[in-house]
Amino acid sequence: MKVVPLGDKLVVKRLDSYEKTAGGIVLPDAARRKPQQGRVLSVGDGLMLPDGKRVAHEVNEGDRVVFGSYAGAEVTIDDEKLLILSADDVLAIVL
Repeated sequence: MKVVPLGDKLVVKRLDSYEKTAGGIVLPDAARRKPQQGRVLSVGDGLMLPDGKRVAHEVNEGDRVVFGSYAGAEVTIDDEKLLILSADDVLAIVL
């Protein structure tokens, strides 16, 4: 199933969290932090301005982005956890 975001929203899949520390210690699920990076799966049409024009997104499908730890809404679709963010929640694009 494809999720199509509306307006200035983005659909992002979080990157996998690390299972081990740099020193080789295996982390249990409870100790892992949710990554603040993800891959953009889908983008909306863009922000609607008061005059009716749309502003295109700065990010594209497939971009790797950084976002805040409490940004967006987490949803589960077809047993896959996705994040729906506003374009303003994206802090940077990782090149």
